Amino acid sequence: MFSGKNVVIGITGGIAAYKIPNLVSMLVKQNANVRVILTDAAEKIVSPIPMESLSKNKCLTDTFDRSFTMETEHIAVADAADVFIVAPATANTIAKLAHGIADNMLTTVALACRCKKLIAPAMNTAMYENPVTRDNIETLKKYGWEVIDPVGGRLACGAVGLGKMVEPSVLFDYIERALSVKRDFSGKRIIVTAGPTREAIDPVRYITNHSSGKMGYAIAKRAALRGADVTLVSGPVSIEPPLGVEVVNIVSAEDMYNAVVSRFEGADIVIKAAAVADYRPAVTAEDKIKKSDGDMKIELERTKDIIAALGSMKREGQFLCGFSMETRDMVENSKKKLQKKNLDMIAANNVKVKGAGFAGDTNILTVITADSIRELPLLSKEEAADALLSMIAEKMGL
Repeated sequence: MFSGKNVVIGITGGIAAYKIPNLVSMLVKQNANVRVILTDAAEKIVSPIPMESLSKNKCLTDTFDRSFTMETEHIAVADAADVFIVAPATANTIAKLAHGIADNMLTTVALACRCKKLIAPAMNTAMYENPVTRDNIETLKKYGWEVIDPVGGRLACGAVGLGKMVEPSVLFDYIERALSVKRDFSGKRIIVTAGPTREAIDPVRYITNHSSGKMGYAIAKRAALRGADVTLVSGPVSIEPPLGVEVVNIVSAEDMYNAVVSRFEGADIVIKAAAVADYRPAVTAEDKIKKSDGDMKIELERTKDIIAALGSMKREGQFLCGFSMETRDMVENSKKKLQKKNLDMIAANNVKVKGAGFAGDTNILTVITADSIRELPLLSKEEAADALLSMIAEKMGL
């Protein structure tokens, strides 16, 4: 997605400017061509040297820098840009951009850009909440800027409140979405399930599994980037929600059943990547079970089979993709599951194979339909998610 793309980053004189070298590094690692523009105030916080070292491009500071070629540099940079982001954006620069004032390299390039434009305000809470600043931000939205809202926290001035710029990883996600050109799932509503479930034994203990949720979260993220309206039904995980995705947090298999089934009618596609408990304690103790000298036995009962329920409810035009985690006879067991539960596709993997399964950042999927079996190589989970979504798009004729 980033290879060959030109990302222009405008940095103003906010303290959060010190975070931007991390963003530059993240983008360069994804093969983006990054140009950095520094205002005079920004140069007092962060030097051009680390930016140039990371980006391998000269920083832009002076609108009339004679060290460049005879072409009008600010126009050339603006014309080449695939995305332009101002981060951090001070109240002063926001005001200038909102009213078309072009008095430095950053504001001049911004005025000349025709690409997608993002802006991340960062300032004192009182300045951010001032009606003038709020009006200027609304004006930028009217002119097509996407505003990355600041978050609450302790600010550089010592105050606590809104005005803190989001982390570089979040800025990266916004840039990634802006560069996404493959929109084959536009208008489609997708439910993705992810993570483990927890089945309570007592108020202290529960039964669960090793699922990290990474595969489901990767699918949700890539589906959203490809234009889908995504609902992610997630068990307890330690992953930040993907940008632009509605997250429904659940705990137990029963919770997940209710969350998915209640939304199924309005979904075009369901991708069931969660590792849902097959069994739960028949009785949940109201108080902590005290340790005794003898052994303890827990009677288990079946949980509701979510994917089978969806298969029985599936209407014409809906697409249902399940996941199959196996340790032996993977293809045979998965084909039986595909047919028995009325699925359109199943993504299978063997947790005993190195690079596949829980926790890691890679996976090896075998994608099975009624008339095909396709083995994918070792891929990152995001690459595997994209490949799976492409196969679903092909099957649905998108």
